[in-house]
Amino acid sequence: MKTTDVFSLAYRTVKGNKLRTALTVAIIAFGIMALIGIITAIKAMNQKFTESFSTMGASGFTIRFKERNIHFGNNNSDLKVTKKSNRKEKKSSLGKSITIDEAEAFVNNYHFDAQVGISTFASRNAIVNFGTRKTTPNVFLFGGDESYLALNGFALQAGRNFTRQEVQSAANVCLLGFDVAKRLFKAGVEKAVGNVVRLNGTPYRVIAVLGSRGSSFGFSRDNIVVLGYRNVKRNISPNGSFVIGVMVSDLRQVEEGMGEAEGTFRSVRKLNTTEESNFVLDRNDSVAEKAMNSLSFLTISATVIGMITLIGAAIGLMNIMLVSVTERTKEVGLIKAIGGRSGTVRFQFLSEAVIISMVGALFGIVLGVGVGNLFSLVLHTGFVVPWNWVFLGILICTVVGLAAGLYPAVKAGRLNPIEALRYE
Repeated sequence: MKTTDVFSLAYRTVKGNKLRTALTVAIIAFGIMALIGIITAIKAMNQKFTESFSTMGASGFTIRFKERNIHFGNNNSDLKVTKKSNRKEKKSSLGKSITIDEAEAFVNNYHFDAQVGISTFASRNAIVNFGTRKTTPNVFLFGGDESYLALNGFALQAGRNFTRQEVQSAANVCLLGFDVAKRLFKAGVEKAVGNVVRLNGTPYRVIAVLGSRGSSFGFSRDNIVVLGYRNVKRNISPNGSFVIGVMVSDLRQVEEGMGEAEGTFRSVRKLNTTEESNFVLDRNDSVAEKAMNSLSFLTISATVIGMITLIGAAIGLMNIMLVSVTERTKEVGLIKAIGGRSGTVRFQFLSEAVIISMVGALFGIVLGVGVGNLFSLVLHTGFVVPWNWVFLGILICTVVGLAAGLYPAVKAGRLNPIEALRYE
């Protein structure tokens, strides 16, 4: 028999046992769907992380009093120190807040070719109202200076930026996020400029509306209000820590700029040469990398789930093929009686197992990519296809089909044609 004839016969046999084939295909498809679906969702999350932090600029870094707490699950990969005692020592050295005087001293003493700004987080539940309209108590409140927009990737929809005088005098002026302005000023966000809104009861004059940046992981990045950092210190959060943002003019000089920044801030904090730095320098592009690395446990979990399901599918497929060998004993005997070789019989049964596995892989990949991209719709990212895992899934299912069909194929090939024809 020709190879095409064997494949055709195998296909007709698979198609003829619809219920049996459908159950096996469903098991295989579920395993591949779990694997591809989770990987696709992870790739969508990675894409969102990259988009979210790319607006901050790859040539920038920040100085903070402690590391950002970015992790999922129990993946504690923030500090990569081998000795337990050193890890404890480093953690204990962090936690001393950056004061407004220290932040301003750094700005005055840092002479590298870079743009430097001071900011602080003030509140996550502020209420803003204008006349009878008001926001829900979930507005994020930040303090910044005239460099805040450039360092954080914001553009102005309308109005102007802070002036140095307004920041230093702690003037009651503010920049409204796009969503806040849209909620309070139905006639158009541009109408907000020049009006007075009340922030937690305190009047502030709106000098600008920020351009929209969309949402990230279900949280709007436009539901914010920015004040001068000195105003935040006076009216909102007198004991809050400050963050120093730096953006160098040349990407190739980031490491050099970070080195000088560390030396300058150690001097500001009066640390001697034997003391560890009690602050953290964090590159903007490393934040996204940390967040993406923390998702590695999800990839491992998806792989384990998929493999367990596929092992179960392989066992089920092998049993079905063994049953098929028993049911088709006379058919095998007839094939051998008219000159069919044992190799041809083995090839036919292996082909059936591989066809079932590949159909399961096809359905699993399509469903997995679809389910994973439902998550990308929630995150508002582009369509994601993890091609390397798609090809890996096809390869795995081929191996599963061959492994599951090998023993039944060998058993079928060894049947004696005379005894097979007499089988009842």
